[in-house]
Amino acid sequence: MAFRLGDIFFTLEIYHDLLLLPDTFKYMKKDSSCDLKTCFMCQLSLPEWHPAIANNRNNFIAKKGETIFSEGDPVKGVYFVTSGNVKIHKKWGDKELILRFANEGAIFGHRGITTKIDTYPISATALETTHFCVVDLEFFKTTLKVNHDFAYNMMMFYADELHSSERKMRNLALMSVKGRLAVALLELKEQFGLDEDGFLSLELSRQDLAAFTGATYETVFRTMNELLAEQLIKINGKALGILNEAGLIDLATR
Repeated sequence: MAFRLGDIFFTLEIYHDLLLLPDTFKYMKKDSSCDLKTCFMCQLSLPEWHPAIANNRNNFIAKKGETIFSEGDPVKGVYFVTSGNVKIHKKWGDKELILRFANEGAIFGHRGITTKIDTYPISATALETTHFCVVDLEFFKTTLKVNHDFAYNMMMFYADELHSSERKMRNLALMSVKGRLAVALLELKEQFGLDEDGFLSLELSRQDLAAFTGATYETVFRTMNELLAEQLIKINGKALGILNEAGLIDLATR
Protein backbone atom coordinates (compact mmCIF):
# COMPACT_ATOMS: atom_id res chain seq x y z
CA MET A 1 0.00 0.00 0.00
CA ALA A 2 1.53 3.34 -1.01
CA PHE A 3 0.92 6.74 0.63
CA ARG A 4 1.96 10.11 -0.81
CA LEU A 5 3.18 12.37 2.00
CA GLY A 6 4.54 15.58 0.52
CA ASP A 7 6.74 14.57 -2.38
CA ILE A 8 7.77 11.24 -0.85
CA PHE A 9 6.12 7.85 -1.29
CA PHE A 10 6.17 5.44 1.61
CA THR A 11 5.37 1.83 0.94
CA LEU A 12 3.87 0.07 3.90
CA GLU A 13 3.67 -3.65 4.37
CA ILE A 14 0.40 -4.52 6.10
CA TYR A 15 0.96 -6.49 9.30
CA HIS A 16 -2.69 -6.77 10.31
CA ASP A 17 -2.97 -10.49 9.64
CA LEU A 18 0.55 -11.25 10.84
CA LEU A 19 0.28 -9.71 14.28
CA LEU A 20 0.91 -12.40 16.89
CA LEU A 21 -1.29 -11.42 19.80
CA PRO A 22 -0.94 -12.58 23.42
CA ASP A 23 -3.02 -15.61 24.32
CA THR A 24 -5.15 -13.50 26.68
CA PHE A 25 -6.55 -11.63 23.68
CA LYS A 26 -8.17 -14.83 22.43
CA TYR A 27 -10.68 -14.49 25.25
CA MET A 28 -11.31 -10.77 24.87
CA LYS A 29 -14.16 -9.30 22.89
CA LYS A 30 -13.16 -7.59 19.65
CA ASP A 31 -14.05 -3.90 19.47
CA SER A 32 -15.00 -1.72 16.50
CA SER A 33 -15.70 1.60 18.24
CA CYS A 34 -12.33 3.31 17.59
CA ASP A 35 -12.82 6.62 15.77
CA LEU A 36 -9.14 7.20 14.83
CA LYS A 37 -9.30 10.46 16.82
CA THR A 38 -9.02 9.59 20.51
CA CYS A 39 -5.64 8.01 21.15
CA PHE A 40 -2.22 9.60 21.43
CA MET A 41 -1.05 8.10 18.14
CA CYS A 42 -4.08 9.06 16.04
CA GLN A 43 -4.18 12.61 17.39
CA LEU A 44 -0.56 13.28 16.41
CA SER A 45 -0.34 11.35 13.14
CA LEU A 46 -0.92 12.85 9.71
CA PRO A 47 -4.49 12.44 8.41
CA GLU A 48 -3.04 10.62 5.39
CA TRP A 49 -1.63 8.02 7.79
CA HIS A 50 -4.98 7.14 9.37
CA PRO A 51 -5.89 4.50 6.75
CA ALA A 52 -2.62 2.73 7.58
CA ILE A 53 -3.46 2.82 11.29
CA ALA A 54 -6.94 1.47 10.57
CA ASN A 55 -5.44 -1.48 8.67
CA ASN A 56 -2.79 -2.28 11.27
CA ARG A 57 -4.64 -1.98 14.57
CA ASN A 58 -6.47 -4.61 16.56
CA ASN A 59 -9.19 -3.38 18.92
CA PHE A 60 -10.35 -5.18 22.06
CA ILE A 61 -12.45 -4.75 25.18
CA ALA A 62 -10.96 -5.79 28.54
CA LYS A 63 -13.26 -6.43 31.48
CA LYS A 64 -12.63 -4.96 34.93
CA GLY A 65 -9.76 -6.87 36.55
CA GLU A 66 -8.69 -8.52 33.29
CA THR A 67 -4.96 -8.75 32.58
CA ILE A 68 -3.96 -7.32 29.21
CA PHE A 69 -0.35 -8.49 29.46
CA SER A 70 1.89 -9.63 32.29
CA GLU A 71 5.43 -8.84 33.36
CA GLY A 72 7.73 -11.22 31.51
CA ASP A 73 5.40 -11.75 28.51
CA PRO A 74 7.03 -11.45 25.07
CA VAL A 75 6.64 -7.96 23.62
CA LYS A 76 3.94 -8.09 20.94
CA GLY A 77 3.02 -4.47 20.42
CA VAL A 78 2.15 -1.03 21.74
CA TYR A 79 -1.25 -0.21 23.21
CA PHE A 80 -3.56 2.82 23.27
CA VAL A 81 -6.63 3.37 25.46
CA THR A 82 -9.80 4.43 23.68
CA SER A 83 -11.86 4.56 26.86
CA GLY A 84 -11.53 3.18 30.37
CA ASN A 85 -8.54 2.95 32.69
CA VAL A 86 -5.54 0.64 32.95
CA LYS A 87 -3.11 0.27 35.83
CA ILE A 88 0.54 -0.22 34.91
CA HIS A 89 2.23 -2.20 37.66
CA LYS A 90 5.19 -4.42 38.47
CA LYS A 91 6.35 -6.83 41.12
CA TRP A 92 8.12 -5.25 44.07
CA GLY A 93 9.37 -8.14 46.17
CA ASP A 94 6.24 -9.95 47.28
CA LYS A 95 4.14 -6.82 46.73
CA GLU A 96 2.81 -4.83 43.79
CA LEU A 97 3.86 -1.31 42.84
CA ILE A 98 1.59 0.71 40.55
CA LEU A 99 3.74 2.95 38.36
CA ARG A 100 1.02 4.90 36.58
CA PHE A 101 -2.50 4.80 35.21
CA ALA A 102 -3.39 4.96 31.51
CA ASN A 103 -6.82 6.40 30.82
CA GLU A 104 -8.56 7.70 27.69
CA GLY A 105 -6.11 8.49 24.88
CA ALA A 106 -3.02 7.24 26.73
CA ILE A 107 -0.28 4.90 25.52
CA PHE A 108 0.98 1.84 27.42
CA GLY A 109 3.20 -1.14 26.66
CA HIS A 110 5.87 1.22 25.33
CA ARG A 111 8.23 0.12 28.11
CA GLY A 112 8.74 -3.03 26.06
CA ILE A 113 10.44 -1.04 23.28
CA THR A 114 14.12 -1.63 23.91
CA THR A 115 17.13 -3.17 22.21
CA LYS A 116 18.13 -5.13 25.32
CA ILE A 117 15.11 -7.22 26.28
CA ASP A 118 12.15 -8.68 24.42
CA THR A 119 9.73 -9.07 27.32
CA TYR A 120 7.51 -6.55 29.09
CA PRO A 121 9.08 -5.27 32.35
CA ILE A 122 5.62 -4.36 33.66
CA SER A 123 2.02 -5.66 33.70
CA ALA A 124 -1.18 -3.97 32.55
CA THR A 125 -4.60 -4.65 34.09
CA ALA A 126 -7.96 -3.04 33.35
CA LEU A 127 -9.43 -1.19 36.33
CA GLU A 128 -12.81 -0.93 34.62
CA THR A 129 -14.27 -1.98 31.29
CA THR A 130 -11.61 -0.67 28.92
CA HIS A 131 -11.56 -0.28 25.14
CA PHE A 132 -8.06 -0.33 23.67
CA CYS A 133 -6.15 -0.98 20.47
CA VAL A 134 -2.78 -2.59 19.85
CA VAL A 135 -0.35 -2.20 16.95
CA ASP A 136 2.75 -4.32 16.42
CA LEU A 137 6.23 -2.92 16.96
CA GLU A 138 7.25 -2.70 13.31
CA PHE A 139 4.21 -0.65 12.39
CA PHE A 140 4.70 1.54 15.47
CA LYS A 141 8.32 2.22 14.48
CA THR A 142 7.24 3.02 10.92
CA THR A 143 4.65 5.45 12.29
CA LEU A 144 7.37 7.22 14.28
CA LYS A 145 9.55 7.58 11.17
CA VAL A 146 6.73 8.95 9.02
CA ASN A 147 5.00 11.23 11.56
CA HIS A 148 7.47 13.73 12.96
CA ASP A 149 5.03 15.40 15.38
CA PHE A 150 4.20 12.01 16.86
CA ALA A 151 7.90 11.12 17.15
CA TYR A 152 8.68 14.44 18.89
CA ASN A 153 5.82 14.07 21.34
CA MET A 154 6.84 10.47 22.09
CA MET A 155 10.33 11.72 22.93
CA MET A 156 8.88 14.34 25.29
CA PHE A 157 6.55 11.72 26.82
CA TYR A 158 9.52 9.43 27.54
CA ALA A 159 11.40 12.36 29.12
CA ASP A 160 8.43 13.22 31.35
CA GLU A 161 7.95 9.58 32.33
CA LEU A 162 11.64 9.20 33.20
CA HIS A 163 11.43 12.28 35.41
CA SER A 164 8.28 10.91 37.07
CA SER A 165 9.90 7.50 37.68
CA GLU A 166 12.99 9.09 39.21
CA ARG A 167 10.81 11.23 41.49
CA LYS A 168 8.81 8.17 42.57
CA MET A 169 11.96 6.24 43.43
CA ARG A 170 13.27 9.21 45.41
CA ASN A 171 9.98 9.48 47.31
CA LEU A 172 10.00 5.76 48.12
CA ALA A 173 13.48 6.09 49.57
CA LEU A 174 13.21 9.39 51.42
CA MET A 175 9.58 10.38 52.02
CA SER A 176 7.24 9.24 54.79
CA VAL A 177 4.14 7.23 53.91
CA LYS A 178 2.02 10.24 54.81
CA GLY A 179 3.90 12.39 52.33
CA ARG A 180 3.75 9.69 49.63
CA LEU A 181 0.00 9.31 50.14
CA ALA A 182 -0.43 13.06 49.75
CA VAL A 183 1.61 12.95 46.53
CA ALA A 184 -0.50 10.04 45.24
CA LEU A 185 -3.77 11.85 45.93
CA LEU A 186 -2.58 15.03 44.23
CA GLU A 187 -1.39 13.08 41.18
CA LEU A 188 -4.74 11.28 40.93
CA LYS A 189 -6.56 14.60 41.16
CA GLU A 190 -4.39 16.06 38.40
CA GLN A 191 -4.96 13.09 36.08
CA PHE A 192 -8.61 12.28 36.75
CA GLY A 193 -10.03 15.43 38.32
CA LEU A 194 -12.73 15.78 40.97
CA ASP A 195 -16.48 15.49 40.61
CA GLU A 196 -18.86 18.24 41.71
CA ASP A 197 -18.77 16.91 45.28
CA GLY A 198 -14.99 17.02 45.50
CA PHE A 199 -14.40 13.28 45.14
CA LEU A 200 -11.85 11.75 42.76
CA SER A 201 -13.39 10.85 39.41
CA LEU A 202 -11.89 7.40 39.70
CA GLU A 203 -12.98 4.25 41.48
CA LEU A 204 -9.81 2.92 43.09
CA SER A 205 -9.61 0.15 45.67
CA ARG A 206 -7.70 0.82 48.88
CA GLN A 207 -5.29 -1.96 47.88
CA ASP A 208 -4.54 -0.22 44.58
CA LEU A 209 -4.12 3.10 46.39
CA ALA A 210 -1.59 1.40 48.66
CA ALA A 211 0.24 -0.07 45.64
CA PHE A 212 0.34 3.38 44.00
CA THR A 213 1.64 4.92 47.23
CA GLY A 214 4.28 2.21 47.65
CA ALA A 215 3.17 1.06 51.09
CA THR A 216 1.26 -1.77 52.71
CA TYR A 217 -2.53 -1.71 52.87
CA GLU A 218 -2.45 -1.54 56.68
CA THR A 219 -0.07 1.43 56.74
CA VAL A 220 -2.08 3.35 54.15
CA PHE A 221 -5.31 2.61 56.05
CA ARG A 222 -3.84 4.08 59.25
CA THR A 223 -2.43 7.08 57.40
CA MET A 224 -5.77 7.78 55.72
CA ASN A 225 -7.37 7.90 59.17
CA GLU A 226 -4.79 10.52 60.15
CA LEU A 227 -5.61 12.60 57.06
CA LEU A 228 -9.30 12.26 57.88
CA ALA A 229 -8.72 13.46 61.44
CA GLU A 230 -6.74 16.43 60.11
CA GLN A 231 -9.63 17.19 57.71
CA LEU A 232 -7.41 16.95 54.64
CA ILE A 233 -9.50 14.28 52.91
CA LYS A 234 -13.02 12.86 53.03
CA ILE A 235 -14.43 9.40 52.36
CA ASN A 236 -17.86 8.26 51.26
CA GLY A 237 -17.91 4.49 50.82
CA LYS A 238 -15.25 3.75 48.18
CA ALA A 239 -15.15 7.37 47.05
CA LEU A 240 -12.15 9.41 48.18
CA GLY A 241 -12.23 13.21 48.17
CA ILE A 242 -9.95 16.15 48.90
CA LEU A 243 -10.96 18.72 51.52
CA ASN A 244 -7.73 20.68 51.91
CA GLU A 245 -5.50 20.61 48.82
CA ALA A 246 -3.07 23.14 50.30
CA GLY A 247 -2.56 20.87 53.27
CA LEU A 248 -1.79 17.91 51.01
CA ILE A 249 0.65 20.03 48.99
CA ASP A 250 2.42 20.98 52.24
CA LEU A 251 2.80 17.30 53.14
CA ALA A 252 3.99 16.45 49.63
CA THR A 253 6.73 19.09 49.61
CA ARG A 254 8.28 18.50 53.04
